[in-house]
Amino acid sequence: MIDKEIVNHIVGEWLVASDSYLVDVKVLPGNTIVVEIDNDDGVKIDECAELSRYIELQLDRDKEDFEIEVGSTGISAPFTLQRHYLKNLGNEVECLTKNSMKRKGILKSADERSFIIEVEKQIRPEGAKRKKTIAEEESYQYDEIKYVKRIIRV
Repeated sequence: MIDKEIVNHIVGEWLVASDSYLVDVKVLPGNTIVVEIDNDDGVKIDECAELSRYIELQLDRDKEDFEIEVGSTGISAPFTLQRHYLKNLGNEVECLTKNSMKRKGILKSADERSFIIEVEKQIRPEGAKRKKTIAEEESYQYDEIKYVKRIIRV
C-alpha cells in the first residue's frame, strides 16, 4: 500500500509554488489516493489536473499500481482547518455542537482555539407585547463542535 506520508510530502512540494493549501490526503484500500486542496479564491480544475499529473510522475506504477483523485473542498463541506474559518468570515454558517445544539449565524472571528458567530434571537422586553430581534455573539471552542459549514442561500 502506498504510504500516506510520501503522498503528503509530494503534495507539499507541489503546493509550495501555489496559493492553494492541503486539506487532506487519504490512501484508501486498492491504493486509491484522494487529495483534497483548497484556495482562498477557489480551486480551478486545471490546478487539480496539474497536481494529479505531478503526483503520478513522482510515484512508480511498476512497483505499485494506484488511482489518483484530486479535488477541492466543497463549498458546503464542513470546515476542517482554521483557514476555512478565516476564509468564511462574514458569511452565514451553521454550527452543530457536540451536545446537539444547532446555531445559525454570521461568522465574526476565529483564532487558534475558538470562533465567534453572531446569532439573532427573539426576546420580549419587559412590558412589551411583541418580541424584538437582537443580535448576540456566541463563542465556541473548536473541541466543542461536531461541525461548522457555510450556508448557501439562493
